[in-house]
Amino acid sequence: MTLRLAAEVLFWLSALALVYTFAGYPLLVTLISTIRPRSRQRGAFEPIVSVIITAYTEERDLAAKLENTLALDYPKELLEIIVASDCSSDRTDEIVQEFGSRGVRLYRQPQRLGKTTAQNAAVERARGEILLFSDATTMYRPNVLRAMMPNFADLTVGCVAGRLIYVDPTGSGIGRGAVSYWNYETFLKKHESRACSLIGASGCLYAVRRSAYLPLYPEAHGDFLIATKMIQQGLRTVFEPDAVCTEETNRGVDNELRMRVRVITQTFNDLWRHRSMLNPFRSGFFAVQLFSHKVMRYLVPLFLVVLLVASGVRAWDSLSYRILFALQLTCYASATIAWGLERVGIHSTVLVFPQYFLLTNLASVMALYKLLRGERFARWEPIRESAHQVKPTVAPYEAP
Repeated sequence: MTLRLAAEVLFWLSALALVYTFAGYPLLVTLISTIRPRSRQRGAFEPIVSVIITAYTEERDLAAKLENTLALDYPKELLEIIVASDCSSDRTDEIVQEFGSRGVRLYRQPQRLGKTTAQNAAVERARGEILLFSDATTMYRPNVLRAMMPNFADLTVGCVAGRLIYVDPTGSGIGRGAVSYWNYETFLKKHESRACSLIGASGCLYAVRRSAYLPLYPEAHGDFLIATKMIQQGLRTVFEPDAVCTEETNRGVDNELRMRVRVITQTFNDLWRHRSMLNPFRSGFFAVQLFSHKVMRYLVPLFLVVLLVASGVRAWDSLSYRILFALQLTCYASATIAWGLERVGIHSTVLVFPQYFLLTNLASVMALYKLLRGERFARWEPIRESAHQVKPTVAPYEAP
């Protein structure tokens, strides 16, 4: 095989892989969810619910979060609120104690062991039949429990994930990119839930049957792994679009990149530990979802490099490949320029999409490097853009 032919084959294989990842798989899961949706039984169900809020140095947002949780439309005698503090070094614990007279309980870890360990310990102390996990910066609509609980009337449902809406009060480029990316993810969640099961949940709003919750290892990315644990028990994770919460996006490139690197590194580790779940003979269509949504997504940087190199090789003697090569270089240059503009406080509306696309793929490369070096993330550092608090808001409900 000549170099030209090899470059051409590699180019089109990589192009097909990218098309499948971003268009083919969404089309596949949409068709299955439309033609053969998996039924779900909803019914009256009003159990004791334990809301578990994991926190590390959250004094800026915690009081507002607790007020928001106490205002949920659910019988007070059936609602338990536990804040699991991972050795917070600010006023987090003190703020929780101020809410003690209103039924809020504090669990403080004796040593800082990370979010997942704090969550496991809080579960051991919870009395609810249903466990609802939340972050300290997430604001809930009052009806989230009313929307989520009827799903548990279906005994095949082990976990219910709510709908996260990202908001960006500052209109930053990274914020806009995050919002667009999450809208795409929400579209996939809707159809994955109907086709089979979610492959992960938004960590700021998901509920699990106490009987189905399995303690996770410290460095696990629980938001992702919880869906796999449900499948292993013959259960599934479903999406409830009427259970809405809001959270502010990161507004800085560096913070968004750090967050994505941490999450992807943990997910790589979880995928490797549970690689048997990628066998469709064991986990059925869930394996297809896992491979398409996660493995193929994280391989995108490889496909992009091959695409660039192969088109560069063919650009010497083909006008078509020369144009394709130039378009790729333009995209990367645009993202780099946007990155530089962000650093001096200039937000570009036009360049936000190539910028965020490059950021997410750079995060995948950095995460793989960290994984190969043996790095693990047991502890977590909440990323806060500023000490100045913007008043939390709950966005108006948008129809799914």
